[in-house]
Amino acid sequence: MYVEKHYRELEKIEEVRIHNPNPDEIYHKSPQVQKPEKTRLSNVMRHVPSDINIFLPIDGGEDYIIERIGWNMLERMNLPLKDVEGRKLSQISPFYYDILKDSFKEVYETGNLKSMRIFYYISDKIKTLANINIVLDEGEIYVISDLKNTSEYLKSEEEKKQEEDETKANLIEYFSQTGSYYKTRNEFTWTQGIYNIINRSKEPSDSYYNIIFDLVIPEDRPLVEELLETMSPETDTYENIIRIKTPRGHIKYLDTYLYSKFDENGNEISHYGLFKDISVDSHKHMTRPVDFMLNGFNHNSKLSLLVEPLSKRYEFSEGFYKIIEVPKEEYHHSVGIIENIVEEDIKNELYKLINSEIEEVNCVFTFNVHGNENNQKICELFIERFKYGKKNHSIGFLTDITIARQKQKELMESNATKNILIKEVHHRVKNNLQVLSSFLNLERRAYGNNPNDILDNMQARLSSLALLHEKTYNTEDFININLADYMTDQDSTLHSLFGAKDINFVSEVNPNIHLSMDVITPLLLIVDELTMNAIKHAFPDPDMPNKTIYKKIDYIEGPICELILKDNGIGLESPESLINHNLGWEIINNLTKQISGEIEILDCEVGTGFRIIFPENFDHTLGYHLNRGMNK
Repeated sequence: MYVEKHYRELEKIEEVRIHNPNPDEIYHKSPQVQKPEKTRLSNVMRHVPSDINIFLPIDGGEDYIIERIGWNMLERMNLPLKDVEGRKLSQISPFYYDILKDSFKEVYETGNLKSMRIFYYISDKIKTLANINIVLDEGEIYVISDLKNTSEYLKSEEEKKQEEDETKANLIEYFSQTGSYYKTRNEFTWTQGIYNIINRSKEPSDSYYNIIFDLVIPEDRPLVEELLETMSPETDTYENIIRIKTPRGHIKYLDTYLYSKFDENGNEISHYGLFKDISVDSHKHMTRPVDFMLNGFNHNSKLSLLVEPLSKRYEFSEGFYKIIEVPKEEYHHSVGIIENIVEEDIKNELYKLINSEIEEVNCVFTFNVHGNENNQKICELFIERFKYGKKNHSIGFLTDITIARQKQKELMESNATKNILIKEVHHRVKNNLQVLSSFLNLERRAYGNNPNDILDNMQARLSSLALLHEKTYNTEDFININLADYMTDQDSTLHSLFGAKDINFVSEVNPNIHLSMDVITPLLLIVDELTMNAIKHAFPDPDMPNKTIYKKIDYIEGPICELILKDNGIGLESPESLINHNLGWEIINNLTKQISGEIEILDCEVGTGFRIIFPENFDHTLGYHLNRGMNK
């Protein structure tokens, strides 16, 4: 931690740059030298956006007694006001005393206002900026500080990580059907999970009122009134179940937990609220993110998603219970399951993760089912712990790779090339989940106001990848995969997902085309995108007869394949608009490049058509291409 000072002559302002501030070096416990008196207008100051700090000069302006510190600073330092007020600034914080003493002395002697600007740097990146005005009033020094986050100017690595953690936290809320909010100075900050629960998008006015309490049904309003009357320094937590009526008219049951913080005068500073949707019949009314994603993972009994595995609020997909061979209704979540792991070093790593000594575990281990050494499975596990807001979260994936490992052993004994391929398959689940995450981030930015479109698209992709995983684990050949089998199953999946029963799917696929997993995965995703686009946009008239989506894949010369996909819908008004301003086209273009292919829009008399040519084989791996394409 070090400090730089500069004086900006043109602005007449002193600029201070604090690099890598360390709270342990800034704050020192010190004795109270003067009992504080109640600050004038303290209740008013609580509702002023700026921090207002008050200091009483002593010893002719050589030192200062702290009478008040603003709440932003107290929260950043994680200190209560009672541990700060009535102390000498030089004793409790020699660091800030050295920075401010000359400016304080100047204002104390002249009575003139003085301005300062303080930059806080983390790893040479500006984290926060404080604009400060120092004023003398009735013999006391007032420091008015406006603290600004600099993300609008420059994103540090820490801020980028925070964005990633926010995405993970939103994913956890999708699965656990929870949402939370913070209220500080009468302004609300709502997480995405709340909007999933009430099934609507964010609105600018949401920060000014409690959007959950406004939906409480009349019979449960006394519970809300009880809550508002109950919260106090003596009773700062509240738990109950309330019922709300969503904007679409659905009744939901919410398990409610609220926690408040109060100052020394009994005034509420802030409070936190957590809501969990425990409605038994929620899925009957709408498609929730948790439903389609869990259903996607449930396609594969050897893959499990673990949501909050390090918390009592855990949610596991069906694959977990099939891997450990315990029915879901009989499973009791406990760290004791770790004792069924054979490798001692893996056990120790997991206990370190539980105790917050490390942030992630990525390993392969042997698992004795029910503790039985004669019933062993080989599993791959990844769990990550992260913090978002003021809460700790965790998310992970568990995969049964027993059969894959057995096949690996056989392939190693028979063919070194096949051995390399099977090792790559072990990581395919993780690679494909990364691809889904990239899709989700792209569409969240582009279609943030249309969450249902995002969910429909993600459900189709997830189902196609789940189909790939299911077939992968039941085949012995990962190079020569019959394309026609996959296309038949994919047509059936897309047909059912989008309720496209009145649309005819006609597919002609050369039964002799055999592709590797590196080609077939992006090819299926391309077909997903083109088919979804046709279903949603080609047939706006529901009464249109003979609606058809036609697909043909065949050789055109040597090892070069051709995909033709057409519909007999209303066609494109402007192909240029599709190419220049369409996220779907960008995704299709990137996927086409990943298989070393070329795409063109066909000139059709009726409907819309696309032609893609691509080689039957190419050199690079799927993981390389997908990561490269999605990071462009």
